[in-house]
Amino acid sequence: MVATTGRKPIMTLFSGGYCLQSHICRVVLFEKEVEYHNEQIESSATPNEMAEFNPYNETPTLVDRSLVLYGTQIICEYLDERLPHPPLMPVDPVNRGRARLMILRIQRDWLEAVGSVDLANNKKLDSAAKQSIRDGLISISPVFAEQTHMLGNEFSIVDCFMGPLLWRLPILKVTLPKQAAPALNYAERLFARPAFIASLSEAENEMRG
Repeated sequence: MVATTGRKPIMTLFSGGYCLQSHICRVVLFEKEVEYHNEQIESSATPNEMAEFNPYNETPTLVDRSLVLYGTQIICEYLDERLPHPPLMPVDPVNRGRARLMILRIQRDWLEAVGSVDLANNKKLDSAAKQSIRDGLISISPVFAEQTHMLGNEFSIVDCFMGPLLWRLPILKVTLPKQAAPALNYAERLFARPAFIASLSEAENEMRG
């Protein structure tokens, strides 16, 4: 994102065009309507300045003045605290704990498998991972017949993690049956949000034509 006010953006996000974890961070940044510079990393060869910031030399990496952060959840929670409006984490500690646990499960059960696939070079998700994602989304689908988002009827940080995964289902060759219609409707609600549309990289736009 390029600043629209003429001021130099304070934050820089080192972000991969196909990187699901980077996409999550961009969704949060656009939900917060923050001006930032997106340093697009188009290949596995990362620039020297990023290597200075992140010992793992990976995306996403956020630089905010003298602070450098990496790890998707760390970045997202920092942005929510740094830029409190609109809030994405629940206010009370019990529901914050639930949100963090939900994110942990999403990361471990689905996102880690997707993140290991080189979508830029048309690599495929293995059948076990596809089945896990499919079965998981089918199992949670009834929830969306009763509520509009993962934590209830309010958009939250958990939805920021779900949107980029759901967007990639076609390219991952994960097809959901009719019984998962509530989950597919939930996905369309996320995709229609202005912040989600703005967060899409060129490569991500091409994933769905």
